[in-house]
Amino acid sequence: MINADFHIHSKYSGGTSSNMELPIIAKQAELKGLDLVGTGDAIHTGWREHIKSNFTEISEGIYKIKNSGKTKFIITTEVEDEKRVHHVILFPSVVSAENLYEIFKKYSTDIDKDGRPHLRLGAEEIVDFSREVSAMVGPAHAFTPWTSLYKSYDSIRDCYGDNLKHIHFLELGLSADSDMADLIPELSGITFMTNSDCHSPWPHRLGREFNRLNIKNSFSFSDIRDSIINHKFALNVGLNPLEGKYHLTACSRCFLKFKPVDASGIKWRCPECGGIIKRGVDTRINELAKLKKPGHPGHRPPYIHIIPLAEVISLSMKIRTLTSKKIQEKWNTLVEHFGTEINVLIDSDVEDIKKIDPKIGVIIDKFRNGRIKYIAGGGGAYGRPTLDANEKDRFWGFGQRGLNEF
Repeated sequence: MINADFHIHSKYSGGTSSNMELPIIAKQAELKGLDLVGTGDAIHTGWREHIKSNFTEISEGIYKIKNSGKTKFIITTEVEDEKRVHHVILFPSVVSAENLYEIFKKYSTDIDKDGRPHLRLGAEEIVDFSREVSAMVGPAHAFTPWTSLYKSYDSIRDCYGDNLKHIHFLELGLSADSDMADLIPELSGITFMTNSDCHSPWPHRLGREFNRLNIKNSFSFSDIRDSIINHKFALNVGLNPLEGKYHLTACSRCFLKFKPVDASGIKWRCPECGGIIKRGVDTRINELAKLKKPGHPGHRPPYIHIIPLAEVISLSMKIRTLTSKKIQEKWNTLVEHFGTEINVLIDSDVEDIKKIDPKIGVIIDKFRNGRIKYIAGGGGAYGRPTLDANEKDRFWGFGQRGLNEF
């Protein structure tokens, strides 16, 4: 089994950390427990040169830092089409990414300015050109309210047209999980991906969502392609959707939450601050749903909800700042003992964790068994777990309420 995060960004994408460089990413991925990481931004010339200067190819389409570390990489990027729909592209080689750059640069004014370029192309054309260089394409964060497939279209076929037959994966995004997406029957034949889409390399971001694939140790791009097409994912692992920035319908300025019918009645403008109310992923999926309960196909793997270890430690110590020295010291202790963060979160015996820190062991046991309460995200603000049974969320017209009170 390998743990893979296929979608990250480089320091060349907007809003990303200057620490998003490959040696740092590789080191943090190893601590996280990721075996394979997407490079992101591979059609940006500056990042591609960084890739070439740092990487050696160890098997077909699989790379690692020269003479350093265990983390393997696959060449990837994200692009935005003319309808502002985002797509993830997986490449079989650096040369493939270079070739697609030569094609795409005719249709973009910012391809060397932004790691995630805007293209004057439709989704079908992006698939056509990507297939010319033997790359795979799928929708990124498919349900989010700004730049996604289901923001602009009511079906995946409307987006990709006749090229739908070449779409083998869909990225759920932080605000959705398999139970939500499998309310939509048209997605039953597609592999779901859970990726971090991270903008910083630290382990509470990198690999906050990842995939576990059933694959041989000495793998290649062809093996990854086969795992996607033939549904060989063993696990999807990610945040509870309530932690996603766009899970519930909420104001994009003050983050006050709304019932969808109320937001519609006030024309999607917040009566408290005048901000735009953004339709939540939960709302959008309910609009698209054809089923009353998830219709998981036989190939769909389990979805495990996790909380990044720094957040777990934060809850146990009641310290909000995840970069606190105390949190980092405890994180180091746990990772040194159990090997990786992923081992702590999903693989190690809870009783062994309790021997190191009883409070952290109890919290991990709770989220593994679905017994953590959340303050939901929405409008662009992340949700968060809470151990305070009395803490309430803010809903317009209802004051402070818990989610289960609706």
